[in-house]
Amino acid sequence: MFEAQFQTFEDTADPSQGKARATALREELRRRGLDGFLVPRADEHQNEYVPKPAERLAWLTGFSGSAGLAIVLLDKAAIFIDGRYTLQVREQVDLAVFPPQHIVEAPPESWIEANLRKGAKLGYDPWLHTPAAVERYERAARAAGASLVPVDSNPIDAVRTDRPEATFGPVSLHRKRYAGEAAAKKIARVQEALAKANCDALLVSDPHSVAWLHNIRGADVGHT
Repeated sequence: MFEAQFQTFEDTADPSQGKARATALREELRRRGLDGFLVPRADEHQNEYVPKPAERLAWLTGFSGSAGLAIVLLDKAAIFIDGRYTLQVREQVDLAVFPPQHIVEAPPESWIEANLRKGAKLGYDPWLHTPAAVERYERAARAAGASLVPVDSNPIDAVRTDRPEATFGPVSLHRKRYAGEAAAKKIARVQEALAKANCDALLVSDPHSVAWLHNIRGADVGHT
């Protein structure tokens, strides 16, 4: 099930799917009483590389870059990318459905404030956004006379009929000769730092940090 495979850079994006998928999402939003939805390129851990079930932005728009955000309202939409992806987005995305916006020069907050109607409810998945981002979007929604609404379940998942199941690959030890230091010594160094900072404990939730600290590797995301 978890056989080693060579990485491929073959582009499988299909821009022609964007219109139908945006329509399906809008129907689901209407059913939930929402006027729009934020679709980030993120998973629950804000990883750069995400598992296939979390590739919601790619499924919806066709865009496969490592950073981006789509905003879908009932009558319009936009995709926000940075300067690395100005060419890629034009190859992978139906620009008539998702007009591209530069995420720095024309940030999502400005677009929300300009396009969200008064009284509208803009949904978001609270598992997929940082607190700082949520604060920015809330301010923009309030400025438009609208509101930002957390959802209990992601509407993309409700309409994504081909969404793959989450995989739970084996965890393996990362040998000391590759890691350079035993996990026990790393933990001891962290404990020393905690003592110097007069702290009792450290909560580590970032998967990369957990893997580094314990010298372990997972298999849920390919080529990471």
